Amino acid sequence: MSGETASGETTSAESEIRKLLARYCQFLDDGRFDEWIDLFTDDIEFVVMGMHKNGHEELRGFIEPSQQADARGKHMISEPWIEIGSTEAATATTDFAWVSKQGAIGQSGRYHDRIVNQSGRWQFQRREIVFTGDQPE
Repeated sequence: MSGETASGETTSAESEIRKLLARYCQFLDDGRFDEWIDLFTDDIEFVVMGMHKNGHEELRGFIEPSQQADARGKHMISEPWIEIGSTEAATATTDFAWVSKQGAIGQSGRYHDRIVNQSGRWQFQRREIVFTGDQPE
């Protein structure tokens, strides 16, 4: 299903999903871990480098140690491909690059997301990070 109306305007759902994608990067880059964790459903499945992290506690325990101030850079994302399946569910694929403080591209790849609308708020239910050259599970 397209995220555009007949006049070409993006839907409210697509706009909110784009904001979610941006917040993920900005909150993580700024070390705003409480706000970052809140972008995920309680039963989040987060897949990266063959590891599966489930729920807020596992995800926080994984991300905070690796994203301390001296190790942070900037997550840059491309125009996402958003498919809205209903008023409560969507998928998105978004290319990304991570840029170090020195300006070098440290990683690149694609986010594969399942996003749900719970209580009027879009959140990640599943995020798989696939680095360039790898294949999604």
